Amino acid sequence: MTAAVMAATPGSRAAMSGAMAGLRGTAAAPGALRSAVEASVPAEVPPGLTASAGPRAAGPDESGIRPDGSAPHSVAAPAVERAWPGVGPLVLGVRHHGPGSARAVRAALDAAEPRAVLIEGPPEGDALLPLAADEGMVPPVALLAHAVDDPGRAAFWPMAEFSPEWVAIRWALAHDVPVRFIDLPATHSLAAASDPTWGDEEDEAHPGGGGPALRVDPIAVLAETAGYDDPERWWEDVIEHRGATAPADPLTPFAVLGEAMAALREAYGHGGHDRDLVREAHMRIRLRAARKEFGDEIAVVCGAWHVPALTGQAGKPTVTADRALLKGLPKVKTETTWVPWTHRRLSRRSGYGAGIDSPGWYAHLFSAPDRPVERWMTKVAGLLRDEDRIVSPAHVIEAVRLAETLAAMRARPLAGLSETTDAIRAVMCDGSDVPLGLIQDRLITGDVLGEVPEAAPAVPLQRDLTRLQRTLRLKPELLERELELDLRKETDASRSRLLHRLRLLGVGWGTPAAGRGSTGTFRETWRLRWEPELHVKVAEAGVWGTTVLSAATAKAESESASATALAEVTALAERCLLAELPDALPVVMKALADRAALDADVGHLAQALPALARSLRYGDVRATDTAALGEVAAGLAERICVGLPPACTGLDADGAAEMRGHLDGVHTAIGLLPGAGAGAGVEAEAGELGGRWSAVLRKLAARDTVPGVIRGRSARLLLDDGRLTEDEAARLMGLALSPGTPPADAAAWIEGFVGGASGGGMLLVHDERLLGLVDAWLTSVPADAFTDVLPLLRRTFSAYEPGVRRTLGELVRRGPAGAGDAPAPGEAGMPGFGAGLDEERAEAVLPVLRLILERDLV
Repeated sequence: MTAAVMAATPGSRAAMSGAMAGLRGTAAAPGALRSAVEASVPAEVPPGLTASAGPRAAGPDESGIRPDGSAPHSVAAPAVERAWPGVGPLVLGVRHHGPGSARAVRAALDAAEPRAVLIEGPPEGDALLPLAADEGMVPPVALLAHAVDDPGRAAFWPMAEFSPEWVAIRWALAHDVPVRFIDLPATHSLAAASDPTWGDEEDEAHPGGGGPALRVDPIAVLAETAGYDDPERWWEDVIEHRGATAPADPLTPFAVLGEAMAALREAYGHGGHDRDLVREAHMRIRLRAARKEFGDEIAVVCGAWHVPALTGQAGKPTVTADRALLKGLPKVKTETTWVPWTHRRLSRRSGYGAGIDSPGWYAHLFSAPDRPVERWMTKVAGLLRDEDRIVSPAHVIEAVRLAETLAAMRARPLAGLSETTDAIRAVMCDGSDVPLGLIQDRLITGDVLGEVPEAAPAVPLQRDLTRLQRTLRLKPELLERELELDLRKETDASRSRLLHRLRLLGVGWGTPAAGRGSTGTFRETWRLRWEPELHVKVAEAGVWGTTVLSAATAKAESESASATALAEVTALAERCLLAELPDALPVVMKALADRAALDADVGHLAQALPALARSLRYGDVRATDTAALGEVAAGLAERICVGLPPACTGLDADGAAEMRGHLDGVHTAIGLLPGAGAGAGVEAEAGELGGRWSAVLRKLAARDTVPGVIRGRSARLLLDDGRLTEDEAARLMGLALSPGTPPADAAAWIEGFVGGASGGGMLLVHDERLLGLVDAWLTSVPADAFTDVLPLLRRTFSAYEPGVRRTLGELVRRGPAGAGDAPAPGEAGMPGFGAGLDEERAEAVLPVLRLILERDLV
């Protein structure tokens, strides 16, 4: 960039150098460290505390304190001539979201007292500007514009407390001065966003574009020309930290910055910002119209890059030329409103970049009445104390001194964010970057969430959601929090329905999580976090209805008609039941019955059944009629019992692993159906569906053509249900691990029988015969085949808990007592274990279990 600047015309280089010299502030101002810290640190500082004030960097602090420390930036600027300065409108070039720019804009407006204020922004927002004076409007906020027919096509114009545009709006409203937006209307920018000839660059104040083309960053060019390798640091030094060294005339900095931008526009033209040519043409048209109405006493607040195009320094296009640029632009019907925004979304790395890396730091610079560095160190100390780190007032004093010393060594007019961060790391964090991550997240970036008044326009769905949030006492919050719901309580049940309906609509405010308490069906755990872009999701969902209930119902009906897979329809039925959509459930059930009748794939049927079984359980808790659901579930289970044995024949390793997962899911689902579906016409006796499923498992466990992992899993499921004796299980294992079975098949059988998180390790710990069979088989595997089965065995046993693996190792080291033979009655088996089950001791826990279960059911 510097080379390009040096290649520019001599006139532009001279203008750029002169402009930068005008922008660069000088430094002076010793600080009384002791008095500063005593004024900003809480009562922990002893009254008699003294500290030697080392030399600080020459120059004012961020707040604009005079060298004697008597006048913070909140004090009115020196009196200036109130006559309108110069000829033509006053164009104030700013950097979006800069506290120094915001203070300069406020001072300039106070000095010039314009008759009207024009601001870079979409004209559709003019009708919403009066809301900025509402007490319920708390920045950061953003103007949201979206296409009516395609709400997902949207754009944001964020504004923070320290944004120059926000300061200008509030000034105009406070002084009863007309204020208007003059940027290209959203009706054009949203319509042309996908047009490749329009350009997909992302303006720092207008996020949402795609990947930018090669463009000129004016701040970076000026910084490189001044010898800075960091544009942020240069901007802080010459603008944000200028303070009391600024000229007495508050308009001078804007004139100097305009000259610098004019030199850049002379060298680079539009700098690769193709869209800016159209935007600036519209700005000039709006500016001409305002001059006819108000005369020249108009103030324009816009990005500094646009200043030469509005003042004529980058050429003076005619009205005809400007209208020609705007002719034929595509249009789309739009709606605009205010939405809450966050400091985190103002950060570049969040994906909604707005030109700043540290919104929390900038907010502090703008709001601190005096001594911002000392006050910042105090905030950091308070945060670290809250996290139980030892930070004393002495740490604050030393951190301030170190930051000021670093600023002096680096020839900076003031201690900036880099100096304060380095000082905090060295003094308060003992050189560790770990606490700095917390400071970056909580303070430098910040978790501030803005608010908008109820009078702000919104789609009907948003209004209904706001009403429900207020009724159910579910306030949107930026920080993630966990919400425990007891569905036996009406309020909690209503909250659950709302969150499930929003998830069905694609509004991911809440995410289900594993609960820390009861796992019963009457409890739910949610993680809630409200993000600003969810307002766009709500607007998108508004096409389905005007209320959350009607929108969720309409979308569920539409999805049931468009779903192609049976599992999709069953999952949709479960979501409808959880969201309690009585009007949508019959439509979904009809689609489910139709798909189930036509789908002959056992894998698809097996995928669909678990969702139906869960739905039946939730139906009991939510008092929902699930008769139709139970009939479909029973029909699917019958078809699975018929089709599963032939479907498990001739599968490769991947197919067998997938079918094993289906086997587990169906087994769990059928176990739920009798109890959950008894009221839905499903036979509750285990001799019916349960008995048929047991017969299927026996068939799979005994069929040699079925892969070993499925045979082993079938045997294990039968054993767990008490439908297979221990002797039969040992016989099946002995057959599977016989010398005639290939080692790979035997290892697969072991994986199915004792693998995964199904408690297979504890089974081996407590059953001497099974452990002996596995041990005997493993020691007999030929050396040439051992390396083939080792990965499968390691995968099987690595899933066990460390304590289980350690116990198994000890038992194997001691050696099995009977090498797989059953111990004699009364004879001890493995050391530490009895010969059989002590039924009297086992029954002793039943009263306690009954008490726990009855309490959960109350």
